[in-house]
Parts: sequence; C-alpha cells; structure tokens
Amino acid sequence: MIKPLHKFVLLQKEEVENKTTSGIILTTEKKDVPSVALVKAVGEECESGLKENDRVVYKEYSGTNVTIDDEKYIIIDEKDIMAKFE
Repeated sequence: MIKPLHKFVLLQKEEVENKTTSGIILTTEKKDVPSVALVKAVGEECESGLKENDRVVYKEYSGTNVTIDDEKYIIIDEKDIMAKFE
C-alpha cells in the first residue's frame, strides 16, 4: 500500500453504477456522478481527524490520480476534502 506524506490523503473513489431493476446499466453524465470516496490512508500531519474507511466528499477536479496493483486511487490535499459522512 502507499502511505501519503504531510497533509495528503489517499482516497479510493466509489464507483457509481446506475442500474435499472431489470439489470440494464444506464450511462450517466460526468456532472451527475458525485465526488465521493473512501479514505484509504492519511498523512501524519493531517489535522482533520480523518481515518481509514471514512466516507468523504471531495472537490471534483483536485488531487492526483494514481493506479497501484490495478486499483485506482486519488492523492488529495486534506483541505480539498469538503465533508465526511457520519
């Protein structure tokens, strides 16, 4: 696993699959997809109290996309996380 440094947070974006009850997958426009992710790791200087497996909302076009072992992640500055689900 990768460990973010300083005030950075490693997120794994939630995949949104829009499916009808009969199983037909619907396409969605980019603007309809929420910027929601799971926290996978937190840098040692983060002060927000975030921890692994917290579900958060982040600014849509912030962060750096990385792929590790065929998994897609986003490394984002702590200040670009706007809310945490409780």
